[in-house]
Amino acid sequence: MPDVRVCAAAAFENPGRKVVEVEGLEVGVFRLGDDFFAYENRCPHLEGPVCQGKILPLALEAVAADRTSSGRIFSKTQMNVICPWHGFEFDIRTGQHPTNPRIRLRRIPVRVIDGEVYVTVRGAAQGTRHAETSS
Repeated sequence: MPDVRVCAAAAFENPGRKVVEVEGLEVGVFRLGDDFFAYENRCPHLEGPVCQGKILPLALEAVAADRTSSGRIFSKTQMNVICPWHGFEFDIRTGQHPTNPRIRLRRIPVRVIDGEVYVTVRGAAQGTRHAETSS
């Protein structure tokens, strides 16, 4: 399986993503800090374009010292992508749904070589990349 160039790593916002089509498969490539993650752009719920959803930190319930809720806070470590069709959330680092780890995105191998981001998609011709569908 050959590597397919997406673009320069510097072209990504942080956090950010690009959705590209490679040999008919839409792939979402995400950047969080110096790390890159890639998934098939298909929500396991009803096959919505999950990688094109909002990128937001996981919302957590804040608990006061007396163990009562004191509202919501955002995680400082977990960023999620939220499917635009029905709101299913997935941890960008793992691809897992935050409350049901059996529900997950299909991971696509991604790596950075000499400042360029590459994905490995089964059946793709080496070096080819098709249209970018969003940034």
